Amino acid sequence: MTDVINELAGIAPGSALDKARDNRPEARKHAQASYDALFTPKDVGTFSLQERFAVAAFVAALHGKEETRDFYKEQLVVAGTSPELQVTVASEAFEARAHGPYGHYPRGPLSLENSDGLVYAVGATARHVLGQRLATALEHTHMLVFHPRDAAPPSLQAMLDAGWSTTDIVTLSQLVSFLAFQIRMVAGLKALNARAT
Repeated sequence: MTDVINELAGIAPGSALDKARDNRPEARKHAQASYDALFTPKDVGTFSLQERFAVAAFVAALHGKEETRDFYKEQLVVAGTSPELQVTVASEAFEARAHGPYGHYPRGPLSLENSDGLVYAVGATARHVLGQRLATALEHTHMLVFHPRDAAPPSLQAMLDAGWSTTDIVTLSQLVSFLAFQIRMVAGLKALNARAT
């Protein structure tokens, strides 16, 4: 049975860490089921696999973890995207790197934590390669990763205007959220695996 988290963390079948993960069978099963639902669905609808892996490669590169970055970069190739699009996604992720999280809370006690940061916009040359739909998705994705407090109707409207359905916007948000979980899970397991060997 495929276990992408084990694969990315370099956990050998039957190893102590593999057995430790078996102590949480539901968590393990649902993590893989989430990956399958997002990246190998029975019906992709109007959010294509190429778009899904482009967003995933962008997110993984933003997080800067080598194992997940390389995995999704390879999946973008496997999905049949053009070399030009692959290079553009990687280049945009490099340009869009930030530390975050940034954003502003409504006026009140939490506004002491307000923080300004990069507001990412795809340039004209990259937009030509990506197309308006994917370029808008990367801008929205960057906001979800680095400006979660600033999620607001204008960003959603930009997605709708670029041809994203409400269902696809929800799926994209789920994809970004899942990747944040997966990347951190893999990083932690990889650290534990290194200590065990």
